[in-house]
Amino acid sequence: MDDEDRLTARFEEQRPRLRAVAYRMLGSVADADDAVQEAWIRFHRTDTREVENLGGWLTTVVARISLNVLRARQSRREDDLDAVRMPDPVVGPADALDPEQQALVADSVGVALLVVLETLTPAERLAFVLHDVFAVGFDEIAAMVDRSPAAARQLASRARRRVRGAAPAPDSGVAAQREVVEAFFAAGHGGDFDRLVAVLDPDVVLRVDRGAAASVTVRGADAVAGRARQFAHPQREVRPATINGTAGALILERGRPQSLMAFTVTGGRVAAIDVLADPERLERLDLSGVQRPG
Repeated sequence: MDDEDRLTARFEEQRPRLRAVAYRMLGSVADADDAVQEAWIRFHRTDTREVENLGGWLTTVVARISLNVLRARQSRREDDLDAVRMPDPVVGPADALDPEQQALVADSVGVALLVVLETLTPAERLAFVLHDVFAVGFDEIAAMVDRSPAAARQLASRARRRVRGAAPAPDSGVAAQREVVEAFFAAGHGGDFDRLVAVLDPDVVLRVDRGAAASVTVRGADAVAGRARQFAHPQREVRPATINGTAGALILERGRPQSLMAFTVTGGRVAAIDVLADPERLERLDLSGVQRPG
């Protein structure tokens, strides 16, 4: 094996972790892959023979690249801070995600969590993701955000409080989650308001990302049940899907995707529903594994 091959092999060993870091930072597979590719270019141009912890070095590079992307996004969004921003989900057929997809969204990185991460400042998001998910020390994080270690710790603490309050951990087991989701759609299809309310957590939140159109956030079981029946309209077909490792659904009308629904099932009830209904973004997603007839 020549030097170039050894260099490539060293980087490829780290690629799954780097993609996972970038996806949690950016909420987009395409942007995550761009960040990892930029890290590869920097790695290729740098003499890393003296680097003892290559994984840590590359994680820092990817995190810095991702931080710059987040800051650029924030500057473009300052006029629309209250909009619902659903990340680009990792979508697969109902039975399971493929191994590469599963590695990307391991550790319960559900859509609800990513939606909450979108509300954090870039520095808070970096501190939370690196420390709480990937066990990076605050000394290293501090250097990335130009703060003291104590300030970096505070960033992660603030982010953690936001996440705990707004992104409940889903129940384990996709099959059990799917039973709850199927009960939700059955009640909606039958127009049974009481059954809908019964399958929803009292504090359930429904978030709808419509892209250029006005986004929607609805809270409470009664209010969400009133809205939810439209997703189970008889003219719409519901295709079960796996979204970021949890039960979800693709809604079709006349064979065309209308929305992608990610469910967070907690304690046997639906605690959050995150809906991507932006036609342009739906068009860009690879939904072939869900759209094909089972």
